[in-house]
Amino acid sequence: MMRRLPAALLLTMLALPAAAQFGPQGPPAVGVMPANRQPVTESTEFTGRIEAVNRVEIRARVTGFLQERAFTEGQEVKAGEVLFRIEKPPFEAQLEQARANVASAQATLENARVALARARELQQTGAGTRVALDNAQAQERTANAQLLGAQAAVRVADISLGYTDILSPIDGKIGRASLTPGNVVTPTLTDPLAVVVSQDPMRVVFTVSSRTAGELQARYESRGGVNAVVVRVRLSDGRPYPQAGRIEFIDTQVDRNTDSLLIRALIPNPRRAGVQAGSPGDRELIDGQFVTVAVEGVEPVQAIVLPRAAVLQDQGGNYVLVVDNEKKAQRRPVRLGRTIRDQVVIEDGLQGGEQVISDGLQRVRPGQEVNAGPAGAPPPGARPPGAPAAGGRPG
Repeated sequence: MMRRLPAALLLTMLALPAAAQFGPQGPPAVGVMPANRQPVTESTEFTGRIEAVNRVEIRARVTGFLQERAFTEGQEVKAGEVLFRIEKPPFEAQLEQARANVASAQATLENARVALARARELQQTGAGTRVALDNAQAQERTANAQLLGAQAAVRVADISLGYTDILSPIDGKIGRASLTPGNVVTPTLTDPLAVVVSQDPMRVVFTVSSRTAGELQARYESRGGVNAVVVRVRLSDGRPYPQAGRIEFIDTQVDRNTDSLLIRALIPNPRRAGVQAGSPGDRELIDGQFVTVAVEGVEPVQAIVLPRAAVLQDQGGNYVLVVDNEKKAQRRPVRLGRTIRDQVVIEDGLQGGEQVISDGLQRVRPGQEVNAGPAGAPPPGARPPGAPAAGGRPG
């Protein structure tokens, strides 16, 4: 009869065949990719707002009854086009009265000149006195001044009559009217009658922190400054706007409250193909809308680009793991630049040519030996599907 073996001895015996079958575990398999340099368009993004280059509040310059609104709200108007008409008859009557006053002043002046000539003749013959001549001269000067005043009143009345046609001072798109015909309008109204904003080009205005402004200046100064960059816009729905702009103004003072610098760029805003002029949405950029602004280099630069998943982060910052000549994973701190979809630009930390681990990072610690192979390929030593295992047959 067999003696029963102790349980601990039995477990040891069962474990020995398993260890003999699988052997010691080797270095973890990882996928690596070379840190090669490639052409990259440098870009830095900010939040901005679209502004019209010209924006005019339409106001009445005389007081009167609004007779007509001569535009459709939202349409594009030309400089000099009539927008509103104020009732004209009262101003026409004022002009006629001013002209009548001119005629009266002219008659008075002619009479004063005749009286002055008679006083001079009498003075020369001794029949007139010096006092009479002085009075005639004073009356002639007074009549002449009254004529000048009457003529000035005609000009004022004529200008006021012209103001009854309220014109657009610029080309642009006009918004809603704040008053309808029949209301009294005055120059002192709080709200404008309407607002006209220019359409093409538009401005994109954004602020940059003083630190970022310094970095951008250092990056592009040797390449031509603002001439080395273009400004691109991404709309609120995520669509890239097809037109590129150019920086036209950089503020000369940093905002003390936000430590930021205001930058302004001009960007074309042409009519959209196939959309009727003046209809809603005929131009994509609208005064006041928020956009994402990208400041991009005109010429691409050579930079190292890696998958975003290959970059790790801890309390010390961003870093990658590279495989050294001894096949060990080594930590390399890196400074990141622009993110391009699922890839990121490495601005500092790599020289180029390093083998960066991008697959199997969760199995590796810095300083550990690894079994490296090309990223995306089966890990070294892995069995392809359907291949026979060592000492076995395909299953």
